[in-house]
Amino acid sequence: ALAGMGDVPEPCPQAPLAVLSKVELRVSCKHLLDRDTLNKSDPCVLLLMQSQGQWMEVDRSEVIKSNLNPVFAKIFTVDYYFEEVQKLRFEVYDSHGHAGVGTHDDDDFLGGMECTVGQIVAQKRVTKPLFLKYGKFAGKSTITIISEEISGNNGYVELAFRAKKLDDKDLFSKSDPFLEIYRIDDDRSEQLVYRTEVVKNNLSPIWEPFKVSLNSLCSCEEKRKLRCVVWDYDSRGKHDFIGEFFTTFEEMQKAMGENKVQWDCMNPKYKIKKRNYKNSGVVVLLDLKIHRVYSFLDYIMGGCQIHFTVAIDFTASNGDPRNSCSLHYINPYQPNEYLKALVAVGEICQDYDSDKKFSALGFGARIPPKYEVSHDFAINFNPDNDECEGIQGVVESYQSCLPKIQLYGPTNVAPIISKVARVAADEERTKEASQYFILLILTDGVVTDMADTREAIVRASYLPMSIIIVGVGNADFTDMQILDGDDGVLRSPKGEPVLRDIVQFVPFREFKNASPTALAKCVLAEVPKQVVEYYSYKAFPPRCPRP
Repeated sequence: ALAGMGDVPEPCPQAPLAVLSKVELRVSCKHLLDRDTLNKSDPCVLLLMQSQGQWMEVDRSEVIKSNLNPVFAKIFTVDYYFEEVQKLRFEVYDSHGHAGVGTHDDDDFLGGMECTVGQIVAQKRVTKPLFLKYGKFAGKSTITIISEEISGNNGYVELAFRAKKLDDKDLFSKSDPFLEIYRIDDDRSEQLVYRTEVVKNNLSPIWEPFKVSLNSLCSCEEKRKLRCVVWDYDSRGKHDFIGEFFTTFEEMQKAMGENKVQWDCMNPKYKIKKRNYKNSGVVVLLDLKIHRVYSFLDYIMGGCQIHFTVAIDFTASNGDPRNSCSLHYINPYQPNEYLKALVAVGEICQDYDSDKKFSALGFGARIPPKYEVSHDFAINFNPDNDECEGIQGVVESYQSCLPKIQLYGPTNVAPIISKVARVAADEERTKEASQYFILLILTDGVVTDMADTREAIVRASYLPMSIIIVGVGNADFTDMQILDGDDGVLRSPKGEPVLRDIVQFVPFREFKNASPTALAKCVLAEVPKQVVEYYSYKAFPPRCPRP
């Protein structure tokens, strides 16, 4: 690699940082059932994931001998997708030393627990009781799952090095030194992390500060060993070795602030040959600055809640709800498109909201008692509290609301966007990453108040909120694509652009024959990026950032 270098070694290009959506799960149990007559149970945990309705084993832990309160060393790694409901099942067995764990009879089964990846990520630590078959408690047995993100986007570090009194390798001039940093991987191979520029004719060079990602530098492991090598540049590529030293990112961090860290630059051959050899110079880390790049999981695991609001179109164009052709018709055997879209998106969001209460609003109907048109009413008819208990509570409020209202018009959505934006603005003033708002608008036609809606979206783009619009029915939604900034930047009527692209529009008919999860994946896939963009713009770190 060195022989192939050009006239002057160029600093290493900085690769784009990428988020790796993986989560590590650590498992422990307490008060397991004792299945053994002579000894205590020998527990082992199986991790299963649901795929196409079937439970598939993903991985399994080691067996811990004779222990009813095991803490397993095995770390389970699962891929994480915000836009999917990823169902997990943990099963604990008494292994008896057999290889076929998981295929034993009921006597070996110590209990199981089901949850979703989203629940574990949102809570960071989940403790639940273990159940035997048929829903029977496994005594007092519990299982605890602790999650931690594996992030390849864990920030970057800025380093500034210099050297003093390096060995002179040139006959008629001084050395032309440059520095290389290598990461030593688990298989003992070395990966080049960075190469500095060459400082000509100088035995005490000061190299330009540079930035590298923490993932590149040390795989985000502070104790991972690094090898740093100083060379005397040769234009033919035959660079002369001056010396080397070993360190870790943990040791480098002592250089933060006013402190300096230095290492002897050693030539192993000279150390063997020369009796009074001390070093071939000294390398000094003048400064170190850590720039953390937070991910969506950092904010969720820091306690950020996703607050979900649904807004339902009750305009007359939907048709009389008593008629089976109406988009609001309640079929006892199959949910209508409004309910399908609501449940598909809401089931994802509910894992990220600790109180499981969702605001449910309606627009475009005449409502009791005066039957005046409202473009912003609570479908539970409680003006002081528009929240419903869980997704099922929203569904029940929607169904009970329909007979009490008169579908009317027009299709104005700006009032509801502005209402949620006011709540988000109150949250913004806390200057904490504690709540992010998702507004799901379900409508059967193009909005009537397009100018006001564009203005409201531009205002909302400065706040902790995202807007998802699902077009229900067979109307022509071409004009609605204007609100989705994918084809260009959405602007207010006065020409002001949105700060962030916060709107996702999808016609439901494109997913009519697909599974509900397909719709949720499509409309929610952008949310993690939108959350990170907002908090990065405001420079709000997670509330409880992990060290």
